[in-house]
Amino acid sequence: MRADCGECFGLCCVALPFARSADFAIDKDAGKPCPNLKTDSRCGIHTQLRDKGFTGCTVYDCFGAGQKVSQFTFGGKDWRSGSKERARQMFDVFPVVRQLHELLWYLNEALTLPAARPVHADVRRALDKTERLTRQTPEELGELDVGAHRQDVNVLLLRTSELVRAGAGRGKKGRPKDRRGADLMGARLKGADLRGANLRGAYLIAADLTGADLRGADLIGADLRDTDLTDADLTGAFFLTQPQLNAARGSVGTRLPESVTRPGHWSAQG
Repeated sequence: MRADCGECFGLCCVALPFARSADFAIDKDAGKPCPNLKTDSRCGIHTQLRDKGFTGCTVYDCFGAGQKVSQFTFGGKDWRSGSKERARQMFDVFPVVRQLHELLWYLNEALTLPAARPVHADVRRALDKTERLTRQTPEELGELDVGAHRQDVNVLLLRTSELVRAGAGRGKKGRPKDRRGADLMGARLKGADLRGANLRGAYLIAADLTGADLRGADLIGADLRDTDLTDADLTGAFFLTQPQLNAARGSVGTRLPESVTRPGHWSAQG
């Protein structure tokens, strides 16, 4: 469920579009190779991405979809070597498989959460189905209604969240705080008690969560770009992905769940 760029044909550097912004130094259309992509499918400025204005690249992860599409779905055939139609098909399939692999990440994590044991049987069935979908032909993947499948899986993930957060912490009113989809951009939440909080899809861009207690919080889809997690406690926080964490700021004192690793760029921030 983690990217292995050595087994991929640089699909994220070609298939996906990006616009000139704080995350990217240039505009690039979908299906057009990034000018920094070399013929061996490696990035020519990999060690300088942040300095060159490509922070967006450093916080992206395909959850292993790149190597799955490159080596399995298309049998190891580079998009450069076939027809334009075949290349376009590969670029169309990649985002679909990426979504499926993201779901696999969440479903696998759900199986590690003891509190979610009542739904583990259903989670395993959803996991098996999702894995089977990733192994379909390019034509089948191109026709897949991945949105409908995400909705089906989300029902299980919501139930998982309810079960886990129920025992994770209580707010002043005696129940975990519900901040689902909340606009918390730039919010001053230093030292906040967010144990067991529902932060699904919350906008926490540039929010100050210094020293905040996020133990047992649901962070699925939360926007953590430039969020200050210095000395925050995310022990037991779940559905947190590496791309989310890479987009945030933190410190050596930030406590993290075992499912993610401390971003390398945090070391320079204390």
